[in-house]
Amino acid sequence: MKDFFDSLKPGEGDWLLAQSIDPERLPAHIAIIMDGNGRWANRRNMPRVAGHRAGIDPVRNTVESCARLGITALTLYAFSVENWKRPRHEVETLWRLLRFYLRRELPELMENNIRLVAIGRLEALPKQVRQELEAAMEATAGNNGLIVNLAINYGGRAELVDAVNALLDQARIEGTLDRLQVKEEDIASKLYTAKIPDPDLLIRTSGEMRISNFLLWQIAYSEIYVTETLWPDFKRSDLLQAILDYQKRDRRFGGVKTDVVPDSTEPVAEAVAVPAR
Repeated sequence: MKDFFDSLKPGEGDWLLAQSIDPERLPAHIAIIMDGNGRWANRRNMPRVAGHRAGIDPVRNTVESCARLGITALTLYAFSVENWKRPRHEVETLWRLLRFYLRRELPELMENNIRLVAIGRLEALPKQVRQELEAAMEATAGNNGLIVNLAINYGGRAELVDAVNALLDQARIEGTLDRLQVKEEDIASKLYTAKIPDPDLLIRTSGEMRISNFLLWQIAYSEIYVTETLWPDFKRSDLLQAILDYQKRDRRFGGVKTDVVPDSTEPVAEAVAVPAR
């Protein structure tokens, strides 16, 4: 975390928050549902697209902070498969903003050794958007620092469908379709995020208590943190608060603490079957 502290001023709020973070217990992978752009704009009597524009700087700040903290991967939910239902001018504005972000941030990504990856059904993106996205991914492919996953035209259910179809295609090619038995690790190997660890921490802004079809398989044991902050207002301090909250959690992955000794004097209740009505 030295790089992170070097970017802070001693005594300021973020510096004080960072003092409480345990560098040995940082989440390896953070995923964020960036929600609230439209509401941010509506509260200011501005068009929804103004909220999307305002959401660019928090992306930059979050990427920079995660890189300095030493986070392995950051996945940002940028555009879902359902977002095509929005008004055409809003969707087109989102593509223009993505292209603007790629052009503006590529030098910073290179300077900070950040690798850009996109996950989702990218073949459906507009041609120019897809070409610029692919160019940025190729340019950063040799970087070995923070991995930034942009989830674009992404849906968790669509990802699972694509993973299963990939397994079926592989079995057909290998001539093993008649005896195919799918295991969890087989599906995991065909996910868009197969080469990085599952998210330890899922952050959702704007206070909504939904997963919204995001990383359905990967977040099985993620710690979920919801903040009322709208995405355009999401600052470095919000990220630090989420990490601090994460570090207070007791992550057991379905097990129990091994250092807790049960009290043998306590009676064990027997299960009682209740007849169905």
